[in-house]
Amino acid sequence: MPGVPGPMNAITDVPGVTAGFTTLITDPGPVRTGVTAILPRPPGRLLHPVWAGTFSMNGNGELTGCHWIREAGSFTGPITITNTCSLGIAHHATTRWLAEKFPEKIGETVWPLPVVGETFDGWLNDIAGLHVREDHVLSAINSASDGPVPEGNVGGGTGMIAYEFKGGTGTASRIVSLRASTYRLGALVQANHGLRPWLKLCGIPVGELMPENAMWSSERGSIIVIIATDAPLVPSQLERIARRVSIGIGRGGTVSGNNSGDIFLAFSTANDPGELPEPALVRFDAIGSDDMDGLFTATVESVDEAILNAMLAAETMTGKHGHIVHAIDPERLADLILPQLRR
Repeated sequence: MPGVPGPMNAITDVPGVTAGFTTLITDPGPVRTGVTAILPRPPGRLLHPVWAGTFSMNGNGELTGCHWIREAGSFTGPITITNTCSLGIAHHATTRWLAEKFPEKIGETVWPLPVVGETFDGWLNDIAGLHVREDHVLSAINSASDGPVPEGNVGGGTGMIAYEFKGGTGTASRIVSLRASTYRLGALVQANHGLRPWLKLCGIPVGELMPENAMWSSERGSIIVIIATDAPLVPSQLERIARRVSIGIGRGGTVSGNNSGDIFLAFSTANDPGELPEPALVRFDAIGSDDMDGLFTATVESVDEAILNAMLAAETMTGKHGHIVHAIDPERLADLILPQLRR
């Protein structure tokens, strides 16, 4: 893939950003789900807002906290991603985590508006069984680390499906050099979107060439994408970054179908304003608009690769009602692509 990845090729290449996971699989049993947590700052500084922007390419889904992000350009606290029916408990548990972490602040001088995203895993998971509990969410948050990020059938991505292959959690990062400065940008995706005939890699229609075990005739999934960077950006620039996520997932072939919730969040760890409540005067550094193209490119490349990484890391899964979703065959994929690239 093009571009220069960070040391771990993960969202955790951005300094201060950590990720944690709870994976729930009962065997035998119908549970195939979990929780992903992303902490944009170290735990002790999570009441320091991060500047952010959002974009919805197709809004058949949910990312809580978006109204305030659009209004104020920032959010505080952990981000969690889970299945559609567990969004509420993730919101509840994140609020409890914040209240226990900052008992003198939450509910007094700070009100929590947790950011929680969701995609639907009901083909493989007993989603109506509400198997995600508060302690599962707390475990994901508390396990967050700055190390390598597991991919595929983990966390919120455990039961997800991408292009009718097994999907899930994926991540990638890029190093961006702008003038005399170097920045890091990372993406984490919960890939649960797309139809098989749409799938393309390097512009090659591999989905049409791999029709086996296709399942559906209409879009049934969604994708949540989180972008982190240490580049100093104002909220309007972060919204521009979030918009470029659309190009990254579009490279894989999706048309963002009617039933898909394709919702994206970009945040910057730079320009720390300090702990809430905010000071009377907040000062910003920001990259000039003419230098944004490098970050746009990094966003597109990271998202495109993160989706592929989710699919390549995922394993074939049997779930609810005996439903089977097959993982993509990397050797066959290479056989289809490499001859085209050598031309």
